[in-house]
Amino acid sequence: MARILVVDDEVFMRLYLEEVLEEEGHEVLSASDGREALRLLRDGPAPDVILLDLMMPGMNGWEFRREQMQDQALSVIPVVLVSGAGDVQHEAQQLGARAFLTKPFRSGQLLSTLASVGV
Repeated sequence: MARILVVDDEVFMRLYLEEVLEEEGHEVLSASDGREALRLLRDGPAPDVILLDLMMPGMNGWEFRREQMQDQALSVIPVVLVSGAGDVQHEAQQLGARAFLTKPFRSGQLLSTLASVGV
């Protein structure tokens, strides 16, 4: 069982990811933007992986990733970019994400991507 932090402003996407991941036995935390995600990361036990959307109001995925990388304790947490914006593979490389998923995706793709990063 892994602890996974889902960071996405879309309620439907957060609920979908929570359902799929909890059915697999994972513990899921969720945040609606980068600022809330940073608060969760700093206040609680670290997740094994972060599923990160890019396009969010407040603190977006690029800003979150910049903050995450500046914090030594948080920078080691792997990120899987989950987005429908632009060239997701290129963005994932630019942000140093371990993997990426392009929205929309199927639950099998999610689980195999997580397995590729050790979850």
